Amino acid sequence: MENLVIALFCLILFGCIFMDVPLLLALFAGFLLFVAYGLYKKYSLGAVLKMALAGINNVKTIFLVFLLIGMLTGLWRASGTIAYIISLATQFIRPSIFLLLAFLLNCAISFLLGTSFGTAATMGVITMSIGNTLGVPAFYTGGAILSGVYFGDRMSPVSTSALLVSVLTETDLYTNIRNMALDTLPPFLAASLIYLGVGLSLPVDQTLLAQNNALESLYQFSPILVLPALSILVLSFFHVNVKKNMGVSIILAFILCVAVQGSAPGELLSIMLFGFHVQDPVLAPMVNGGGIVSMLRVGAIVCLSSSFAGIFQGTGLLDGVHAVLERLSQKTGYFVPTLLSAIFTALISCNQTLSIILTSQLCGSLTDNKNQFAISLEDTAVVISPLIPWSIACATVLDTTGSPRESILFACYLILVPLWALLKSFRHPASA
Repeated sequence: MENLVIALFCLILFGCIFMDVPLLLALFAGFLLFVAYGLYKKYSLGAVLKMALAGINNVKTIFLVFLLIGMLTGLWRASGTIAYIISLATQFIRPSIFLLLAFLLNCAISFLLGTSFGTAATMGVITMSIGNTLGVPAFYTGGAILSGVYFGDRMSPVSTSALLVSVLTETDLYTNIRNMALDTLPPFLAASLIYLGVGLSLPVDQTLLAQNNALESLYQFSPILVLPALSILVLSFFHVNVKKNMGVSIILAFILCVAVQGSAPGELLSIMLFGFHVQDPVLAPMVNGGGIVSMLRVGAIVCLSSSFAGIFQGTGLLDGVHAVLERLSQKTGYFVPTLLSAIFTALISCNQTLSIILTSQLCGSLTDNKNQFAISLEDTAVVISPLIPWSIACATVLDTTGSPRESILFACYLILVPLWALLKSFRHPASA
């Protein structure tokens, strides 16, 4: 019966993908399916709903962070912080090293924003436009962008994915980032070398890039506009609580909006709620976005996904799968089952959040080392979902930047991270 329920859930997800039905509707249908399974197992409706609420309760702290991220990204757009960083970065791009810089710039912005979608809508759009101007095949540029926008999703202190992992594994966010810093260096350097090598070999147009006058016409640029982003880095270094860290950045961005850009406080309240928007069709893809409303969809996805986890745990729906993974871990260590689980959950869940939650639930008991397991989640579930074409983690970035689906094959960093982790698990099986 359990296998039938899982198969039916897969059919619902895949059917919604092919019929272009919103993912939230598919997840809600899945919620009803799993509630029905709970009733079939002789649990009362109240008991099943309590299971769902227990799952949501496990990640409740993340919802406040979602609100702060919405306000933060809206004010960063309104203050000119993002635009100023983009303007500075684009001045140093040269055609022969464009792919490497496209990767590095998207890495940097995603680390500052902590959001792949926000990075894709800003630096991703910019770098794709520059790549098209230089004659670089979109296949290559899209791969560099896809890799870069998910660098911060894994490493940034303001990343919702990194925060979700820390909540699920009951580990410290900054400790996880510190542990990942050295481990991520080999795949990061390898990806950088690949992008550099391919970029140097491409016959690209050597036309010099003009400065982005469009952005400069919208904002009053000043070096102090980097303060909201700089505060995130500095306070992260001193391990300041994530919520306080973002609160300081929000206050700084609010002050800059008023003092530098001349925005009215009432207007900024609207921006914090609904995001920053301009009508100019050229500028809109670069600067529009942010706001609490922009986080409602991801908040709803996390809410439904975490309710699934509560029902799965309460009803034992995935006990059979867990038993298979547990037997495998006795032979290979916990990383191989974690990797296989992440691939399986990424294929069926169509979103990164549920893949992280399900992988944590299936494999969390395979090791007593919570810190190592947190890194394993970062090395698998976080980076594998963006490699699944029908996952919103992948499709949203590719569609936003105008990248072809083939770009997935050139997302070197996302491919190398789990491969490097797998190699380490074979070299050190005792710790895996």
